[in-house]
Amino acid sequence: MRMFIRGQWKEKAERIDVLNPYDGAVIETVPRADWGDVEEALAGAVEGAAVMAKVPAHDRFRMLERAARLLDERKEDFARTISLEEGKIIAEGRMEAGRAGEIFQIAAEESKRILGEVLPMDAAPGGAGKFGFTIRVPCGVVLAITPFNFPLHLVCHKVAPALAAGNSVVIKPASDTPLSALKLVEVLLEAGVPPLAIACITGSGAALGDALCGDERVRKISFTGSYEVGDHVCRAAGMKRVTMELGSNSPLIVMDDADIAKVVDATVATGYANAGQVCISAQRVLVDSKVYGDYIDALKPRVEALTTGDQLKETTRVGPMVREADAVRVKGWIDEAVAQGARLVTGGERRGTIVQPAVVSEVTPEMRLWGSELFGPAVGVRRCRGVDEAIALANDTRYGLSAGVFTRDIDRALRFAREVSSGNIHINWGPQWRVDLMPYGGLKRSGMGKEGPRYAIEEMTETKMVVVHMGS
Repeated sequence: MRMFIRGQWKEKAERIDVLNPYDGAVIETVPRADWGDVEEALAGAVEGAAVMAKVPAHDRFRMLERAARLLDERKEDFARTISLEEGKIIAEGRMEAGRAGEIFQIAAEESKRILGEVLPMDAAPGGAGKFGFTIRVPCGVVLAITPFNFPLHLVCHKVAPALAAGNSVVIKPASDTPLSALKLVEVLLEAGVPPLAIACITGSGAALGDALCGDERVRKISFTGSYEVGDHVCRAAGMKRVTMELGSNSPLIVMDDADIAKVVDATVATGYANAGQVCISAQRVLVDSKVYGDYIDALKPRVEALTTGDQLKETTRVGPMVREADAVRVKGWIDEAVAQGARLVTGGERRGTIVQPAVVSEVTPEMRLWGSELFGPAVGVRRCRGVDEAIALANDTRYGLSAGVFTRDIDRALRFAREVSSGNIHINWGPQWRVDLMPYGGLKRSGMGKEGPRYAIEEMTETKMVVVHMGS
């Protein structure tokens, strides 16, 4: 495939192999961009921003609505592309592809609701005889830096609101998974998006990132990835607007009044989806001592029943990790925790990029399996005694993206909602849950700013204050 910059599909002599994580087969190649390509992409995006600024909201609505329909029509093709390049099972690929059209539909609707407000100027001394109102205008050039684990979904969450707000957007997809983003560009062009308003540049983030992020022509950066890279992006960005959706090691808290069968369902669903490569995966499970044994006994056979293998087979429930190096790391962290006193309840074996889904009990805060972001198919379980200790343990982390609690006590539930430091709180479900219209973002090292089309549009527009001095 070719990359798309300055309104043209561009080829390069140097190419990057895109591999199937399961067997290492080359499924496609893409250009390896250089700094000259960055310059061309940004120059085109500046031109595109000027074009988009003149597109009426109704026309933006129509083009995004057309994109939503096209994405719905091509769900199966996108699903297969997602699964091939990223490694998630085909059922999860279909789920991701199915949400793309919804994101664009929501963004289309929100493009008609970018509102200002009238201010009572006479409420201030000297304000009599003045009329004031605000208008919101596009930022201009938006840079969307996206991760490997949701190669279509998280691109859509950046591109759709950027275009809805009247910006141009430059996509820098993860080098492991660029194909879904390039196919999205094809859809957007067919839907009528001005060619200069969209670019997709492929290549190494380490090689291109500083040139993209530090350029003053970029007014807004929306980044999803690790805290360490996000911190670097912010330092390179300088004086511009940023949204950072970063990592986590999300807690799932189980109180003594919880329905254990439902807790196990949630653990399996939110701890092992996409081989654990989700920033809101359940990683730290804190279980009240009174039900700890019951929970472990019920969870073990359910996790052992998760079949692993080729992600394109309908019977596979957990696919490969995106790179073998990541599988080696996850296996190493599990082994390290066991060496430090944890107990391996089940799983943890590695075969190439496949890690057998694991349950590790008796984890402690000193273990990396607890304190860092695992991003793999394992959960660490430890005991807690009562609501106060559960809240303290849940907050014992540098992260704060999502948290879940199981309890039938409304007072406990609301205490968790108020006191757990997390951007998303789920009561009677695990931390991995999101619908596309909700505000989504974290606290602490999990980032700043919100995604979700309505909220992203707010961050991709700027406010201008207009004062009319009447009678002058």
